[in-house]
Amino acid sequence: MRETFESFCFQDFHYSLGNGEFIAKFDFYLNPSQLQTSNFKLQTSNFKLQTVEFHPCFTIPSRSFYHWDEIPKPLLDNLIFHIGMIELISYWKIACPKKVIIRPFALDEEKIRWWKNLYFNGLGEFFYVNGIQTNINDFMTIEHAIDACHSKRSEESHLNEQTLIPVGGGKDSVVTLELLKNRVPAIPLIINPRGATKECVAAAGYTEEQTAIIKRTLDPTMLKMNAEGYLNGHTPFSAMLAFYTILLGFATKSRYIALSNESSANEPTVPDTEINHQYSKSVAFENDFRHYVAKYIDADIQYFSFLRPLNELQIAKLFSRAKEYRKVFKSCNAGSKTDSWCGKCPKCLFTWLALSPFISRNELTDIFGKDLLSDNNLRSILDQLDGSVEVKPFECVGTVGEVRACINRILQTDDNLRDTILDGVEKTQDLTVEDYVSQFDDGNNLPELFKKILKEALNA
Repeated sequence: MRETFESFCFQDFHYSLGNGEFIAKFDFYLNPSQLQTSNFKLQTSNFKLQTVEFHPCFTIPSRSFYHWDEIPKPLLDNLIFHIGMIELISYWKIACPKKVIIRPFALDEEKIRWWKNLYFNGLGEFFYVNGIQTNINDFMTIEHAIDACHSKRSEESHLNEQTLIPVGGGKDSVVTLELLKNRVPAIPLIINPRGATKECVAAAGYTEEQTAIIKRTLDPTMLKMNAEGYLNGHTPFSAMLAFYTILLGFATKSRYIALSNESSANEPTVPDTEINHQYSKSVAFENDFRHYVAKYIDADIQYFSFLRPLNELQIAKLFSRAKEYRKVFKSCNAGSKTDSWCGKCPKCLFTWLALSPFISRNELTDIFGKDLLSDNNLRSILDQLDGSVEVKPFECVGTVGEVRACINRILQTDDNLRDTILDGVEKTQDLTVEDYVSQFDDGNNLPELFKKILKEALNA
């Protein structure tokens, strides 16, 4: 594919505001060097060769709390450009061309290194699953148009003491929303709303008009090519979310953007490597992103993960107190389209195990629609989660140690494990649930107010 498709071009971006609705679109081109091998014959006057065109877009519906007209045009251009830079990754990976050409703005050497680092580590799982062996220097080059100027950094942003809270519909963002909603001025944010996200926000007491919404649309040509066998796989969704939240931060004049990524996200998925399904949820990405935003976009806006000091078991314990969310939250990716728990995947089993020290087996059965411990088809997934096999599932799940602590607790407290996935499992010498819930990771970027709120909740 790299011989067939030599280059990928981020040609331009466009945006408009009508009746309060903000719309943006991007122009991407995949350029084949051997026309006879391409199934796509779309002609554009900008290129000598025929190309494959992609035009992803997003829409932000009108809300009373937006201040679009107060964002200086150079800053807005910079924000939309950077969303294009992160959206590009989903389209580049179709064929992984050697050269990426950026036309809207120039990139200095530090920017190029930063983006190559994000793309390489964010696509670590994609490379691993597709059997692609490469390195950060050779997997692609990034160039900009000779006549491109540099984007302009904001100097005076005039942001307010308000917090934007992305909500994904799982237990983590529920904990952030619940702990912050009555303590700081806050606006929930949802990308592509579904049942769980809307119901979690409603359970927190917010109406649709009080919620920021982004409707993101993938280009159908990309989906067609994926179906025809072009390369596909995991991309760093949380990095994409990060750039969208910066845009919404300025649109709502919110100084703080409170994510819900935990310390457990730092553990590699493949042992003894840096391949991590959750790379863009890790503190490494968070630190890099904060530095990049401060240097190239604005130094006033503060992006951080509110739950970074916590592990998965502490989050599960805090979530267990908020009973009004138990029937509406969903963390299952496989069941996201039907807004349900599939009951068959690593995410479902891990969530069950993480909640098991704090919610009874009968109540968990009610939440998930079945007793996951009694489904022996999940034994192989348990082996992946507890480290019995080398590679963890490529899902947003907790650490091996956290899983073992939960298993040990079940083995100690549940006498009805015959013919379950824990039948015959031996207790291990690992940290206990009590050990985990007493931790506090100081490797975080929380402003003092947010740190105080979190510690009060843990000590309650």
